[in-house]
Amino acid sequence: MALGAFKIRQPRVVFPAPMTRFTLLLSFLASLCVSAQDGARPGGAAPPAAEAAGLPDDGVRVAVLGYHDLSEKLPETAMRIHTSKFRKQMETIRQLGITVISWDDFVAWKNGTKQIPAKSLLLTFDDGWKSVYTDAWPILREFNYPFTLYLYKNFVDGGGKALTTPMIREMLAGGATLGSHSVSHPYPSAVKKACKQGPEAYDAFLRLEMGESKRFLESSFAVKVVSYAYPGGYVTPEMHPIAKELGYTHGVTVVPGKVKRGTPNETLFRYMIFGNNDKIFEMASTFRDALAPVATAGAGAGLPQATPYPVAPEPGAIINSRLPVIAADLANAANLDPASLVMKVSGFGEVPATFDPATHKFSWQVNRRLRQPSCQVSIHWNDSAGKATETPLRWSFQLDREAAYLPDGE
Repeated sequence: MALGAFKIRQPRVVFPAPMTRFTLLLSFLASLCVSAQDGARPGGAAPPAAEAAGLPDDGVRVAVLGYHDLSEKLPETAMRIHTSKFRKQMETIRQLGITVISWDDFVAWKNGTKQIPAKSLLLTFDDGWKSVYTDAWPILREFNYPFTLYLYKNFVDGGGKALTTPMIREMLAGGATLGSHSVSHPYPSAVKKACKQGPEAYDAFLRLEMGESKRFLESSFAVKVVSYAYPGGYVTPEMHPIAKELGYTHGVTVVPGKVKRGTPNETLFRYMIFGNNDKIFEMASTFRDALAPVATAGAGAGLPQATPYPVAPEPGAIINSRLPVIAADLANAANLDPASLVMKVSGFGEVPATFDPATHKFSWQVNRRLRQPSCQVSIHWNDSAGKATETPLRWSFQLDREAAYLPDGE
């Protein structure tokens, strides 16, 4: 799987804003995954569009988790997690009071016909690794967690590390759900190549990968397949009408974030859980916090930022407090005249920040609740000779409207 964070030429994909610096790091890490080794795309992650109009936001958030292979003996990688760690994660989900829901319950909630707990989670497994049956399923049965298998046709009964038809049927009988993951799991490079061959050739390519896989799964396992996991997380606009025509109602991406009721069904957020990066699971299992995607405005929203000195809130961070302390650690700022320090905050102008000579921190406690979803900060100063710093310290951070209870228009 691969995540991305940049625009590329046609086929066009756009990464949603805002994203924290850590989320952008996830984008880079996921681009290293086995299923997107062409290396030409950190930009192919699915582009969640504007939220769909219709049902009001009920406050429920769903984290969709994506796993691949499991093993206790082999080294952990982005695509493989130790079985013992997986079990600990499942235990953590229970301890945190997060409800693991079935695919059917998820769809019913999205359609507005069912209520689900405010903190819910959907488990998915991509490709069809045998270890899902040998390692994951016993644990899932222990916790009574439903899950969805996203299989690609050419890997089913592929021998060695692949799931067999009897294994899949046994898990389906135990409550698992099937989704499609294409016929051949084409890498982004293969999709791009097909696209360059022209509209007709690309249409035929997509209909084969998306259509034949659906027909195979439905005929082999006597189930209805209505969801599609984009191989490598690579999505182009041409896929959506074809998916709809073929009978798909939902598509899952590799873009991390909580799913709201209004999140477009064709580009659902999903956290790909890496065996070698525990932070992703922590992010996925944390609700109503600074890591959930939120609507933003203002310059720099969603872009990676860097500052020469440590600052708080961190550049690009999404915070859940409307009264944060804004600060900069200037211990390494050479030849600084503390008396010349000036902090400006959007919506406030120049603010009465104070400098602590013991810690060299220049800080200000916001004294009036932030009302904009994006906040820009600038700090400038003179050196001991009275010369202004060449480049003022500038950064921005975002406000999580949900966690801060900031309604639109407030």
